[in-house]
Amino acid sequence: MDYIWRGYPIRYQRAGAAGAPVVLVHGFGASSDHWRHNLAVLGQHHQAFALDLLGFGGSAKPLPGTDITYTFETWGALVADFIREVVGQPAAVAGNSIGGIVALQAAVFAPERVTQVALLNPSLRLLHRRKRQELPWYRRWGAPLFQNLLGWEPFGVWFFQRLAQPRVIRQVLQQAYARRKSVTDELVQLLYKPSQDPGAAQVFLAFVRYSDGPLLADLLPQVTCPVLLVWGEADPWEPLALGKNLAAQFPQVIEFITLPGVGHCPQDEAPELVNPLLLAWLNAQSSPLGKV
Repeated sequence: MDYIWRGYPIRYQRAGAAGAPVVLVHGFGASSDHWRHNLAVLGQHHQAFALDLLGFGGSAKPLPGTDITYTFETWGALVADFIREVVGQPAAVAGNSIGGIVALQAAVFAPERVTQVALLNPSLRLLHRRKRQELPWYRRWGAPLFQNLLGWEPFGVWFFQRLAQPRVIRQVLQQAYARRKSVTDELVQLLYKPSQDPGAAQVFLAFVRYSDGPLLADLLPQVTCPVLLVWGEADPWEPLALGKNLAAQFPQVIEFITLPGVGHCPQDEAPELVNPLLLAWLNAQSSPLGKV
């Protein structure tokens, strides 16, 4: 199904026709298909929606410019509008990786539309301009230099084309997933196919050069709804210790749950663990969870 947002088609999927609604938001380079092991299960008790963010999956991939910027503000506005125009009532939002920041941004933009937020290994944006001083010197200087190099489109497109190959996608997934058996041919193809669409390279380059915008620590104090934080302990990109710090610093995080032996994408890697957690979280709207 498509939802037209600001003139652009946005692909989404849904399951279930009754119960409190929930919107699922994927991470960088993925799509609503990254929730394929969750959508139907949640739809047995809830109205479950998963959308492809602008620039990803089966959604439109307009070239970045004055009208379209691939930022968390853009995607947060998209999710907030999707809840108003498609869901039609306030909804819970769950996001993985950069989808977690998108979920929080939507809750900040439209607190009346977002009832609660679940963050699954949310992106800490360690290459953000304000975070670089915490990195080793070689990463502190190397990352901006490489980002500038990617700004030269001939090189940037060439680099993207080297990455957007099934073999390389599989290698990246095998790094992100602690459970290697979850990296299937189906998953590789789900990520590979949209990468061949016109505009995909330009979307990728726009985002990897995006070093500004909000951090989790900027958005969490502004969120008025309860937040569930779920962390795969074996995530190689988002350290568990930093997740624990977030949970301790912000009272909005009413529960922090860790998943041993699980990597960066828990909903896809360990759906048998994540689905019961999400169902319990959705069912607890009227009785707040206790902080752990």
